[in-house]
Amino acid sequence: MTALPTEQDILNWISENPHKSSKRDIARAFGVKGSDKIILKKTLKSLADSGSLVKTKSKTYRKAGVLPPVTLVQITHVSDQGDLFGQPQDWTDEAPAPEILIVTRRSDPSLGAGDKALMRLQAVDDEAYQYEGRLIRRLSSTGTTSVGILRVFEHEARLKPVDRSGKEWIVSLRETLGAKDGELVEVEKKGGRSHLGLPRARVTAVLGDPSAAKSVSLIAIHQHDIPHVFPDEVVSEAEHAREPELGARTDLRHIPFITIDPHDARDHDDACFAESDQEQGDNGGYILWVAIADVAHYVTSQSNLDREALKRGNSTYFADRVVPMLPERLSNGLCSLKEGEDRYALVAKMRIDQNGALLSQTFLRAVIRSHASLSYETVQAARDGQADLVSADILEKVITPLYEAYQCLLRAREKRQPLELDLPERQIVLDDLGRVSSINYKERLEAHKLIEEFMVLANVAASLALVEKRTPLLFRVHEEPSPEKIDALRKTAQASGYALPKGQVLKTSQLNRLLCEAASGDFAELINMTTLRSMTQAYYSPKNFGHFGLALGSYAHFTSPIRRYADLIVHRALIRAFGWGEDGLSEADIAALDTTAEAISNTERRSMVAERDTNDRYLAAYLSEQIGTAFRGRISGIVKFGCFVRLDDSGAEGLVPIRSIGREYFHYDRDDNSLMGSESGLEITLGQPVTVKLTETLSESGSITFELLELDGKDLSSHARQARSGKRSQRRQNGKRKPRKLLKSNRKRQH
Repeated sequence: MTALPTEQDILNWISENPHKSSKRDIARAFGVKGSDKIILKKTLKSLADSGSLVKTKSKTYRKAGVLPPVTLVQITHVSDQGDLFGQPQDWTDEAPAPEILIVTRRSDPSLGAGDKALMRLQAVDDEAYQYEGRLIRRLSSTGTTSVGILRVFEHEARLKPVDRSGKEWIVSLRETLGAKDGELVEVEKKGGRSHLGLPRARVTAVLGDPSAAKSVSLIAIHQHDIPHVFPDEVVSEAEHAREPELGARTDLRHIPFITIDPHDARDHDDACFAESDQEQGDNGGYILWVAIADVAHYVTSQSNLDREALKRGNSTYFADRVVPMLPERLSNGLCSLKEGEDRYALVAKMRIDQNGALLSQTFLRAVIRSHASLSYETVQAARDGQADLVSADILEKVITPLYEAYQCLLRAREKRQPLELDLPERQIVLDDLGRVSSINYKERLEAHKLIEEFMVLANVAASLALVEKRTPLLFRVHEEPSPEKIDALRKTAQASGYALPKGQVLKTSQLNRLLCEAASGDFAELINMTTLRSMTQAYYSPKNFGHFGLALGSYAHFTSPIRRYADLIVHRALIRAFGWGEDGLSEADIAALDTTAEAISNTERRSMVAERDTNDRYLAAYLSEQIGTAFRGRISGIVKFGCFVRLDDSGAEGLVPIRSIGREYFHYDRDDNSLMGSESGLEITLGQPVTVKLTETLSESGSITFELLELDGKDLSSHARQARSGKRSQRRQNGKRKPRKLLKSNRKRQH
């Protein structure tokens, strides 16, 4: 049993690891698990109450009066000598906040009072200030921005934000930049409030017609502050990039690599090849080659391209456009493994046995030449006996060995049991004018799975090689679900007639068994969605905590440096580990790994939310002409004020307000994810099949509203009429609504 840390142990740990000081970090450091976490929480509270520690707004701890080496700083003023000073943004001590002198470099962006920035701090002994701060990343400009629809009146204008908060902003007619009534604009908050108590703002950009198809993704780009215009110096640096000399690189142009991508792909950042392993004789082993564009040669540490790539963190994908991490000169040019052209790459050579086990990995900095650029559909057709002229020519030598090696990898996959969620991906298809023409399910071909398995293996090989070389890197981490979330999943499974073992170390194989049992029943989608929601969010970290979902102990992103900054870090780490040049992972890169991991984890989440919001707006616009139409769906979420329904056909999700169901009091049970009527006993739970009527869509915000017509096949029209008639069944006591004793439903579940 691990001994619990003393107060002094904790203080020493935080002093030595100021950047890893959350309760979770401290628990990991001392191996605190289970009920002992409650004792740790009490110890931390005691240290905070005594003034030895300070708990920050971000739920980390620091020693009183001491700032961590990386701190969020707000610029407060400029001295008479022109020096910038700031103070920590997250300061809660009783003592005055320490002064920080901002030490700028010529390459740093300009900063002014009110700006916020992530700074690397160094304590100094000076009467005027206590720390010197050097810029890592500027986080925001002065003021708060919003995107919305401008409404122009006689004496003033108002902004209706496109997000769902509904909070309006007041804009002076002198500060609209000429925007017309109904146009989409970006505004910046000003100081003070109007006589109505609403915030004041000025228009900073006119974005045009909000109903135009191009505005859908543009709203998300501005709303989520996604950088989408490359600065001139970044574009210039990309345009002046030149291919390297062959030098010490390994010449692999004789290997018939091919790229396999979507049919409309403009960039090709990975190529592959497989051949039987002669050293293993007739045992069925293979050598797998995965070549990835050598982005690190062109995007060097601390260059303009590097700073912009880190700022973006990743490419962001919308139905009508891509906001790339790197300029087109690189992403679609020098770093795209185009057919018939020499390209520079980092290559993983991996030996596997007939059961897909990785026997060894070798990495090379090489020059390759893609022998064919094929689509998934073309490769699959060739495999299925319908090869075209190009694929027929390489079928026996290239395509067939790829599939044979894939079969070996499938055996390894079956053994390790990664999480097998069945959540078909929907694809929004736009017409030539950028409007939604259809919503389809993305087809999952065997060719897709083949490339996925090759890329997973290359990612594993990269992480293992760097761990073996003891070279710092960024791991892709996916921790196991919390006990609370698994308990919630277990309750949902039991309510649906299934079981999830308790009191065991959770394994993905147990979850897969549950998913398999539910696959053919009415609750398949519910179990899949609830399992997905029980998972923790993956993130990047310089420390390896494994990848629960993939059932892998060591995993790092290596295969997409064109569109993910994490992969670029791994490439630099490989260059450093194998001594391939001066463009490897620098000391500055290593020192900033924690900060970089946090930054790109945040940009990844930002892109995910922006992509989801854009799809919501497209779906709302698509359904706007079908008001009054009835749709089939399932309950996908329960909240106090109603329930969410996901439509079977389109996947669109909308709200059924509680007021539209009935005027009786509905009791919300958070633990059981249910609503129950106090008078009727009507019970609404996750996964129930429903019929709803579309009553409203707002394409600007992506919101959809439904009326509930049928629940579990039961007609609710009389219930709704009763609601509209104004009949009340709420009981009041002491001026507050009190539900009657709830009726328990014995509704039988059908499987």
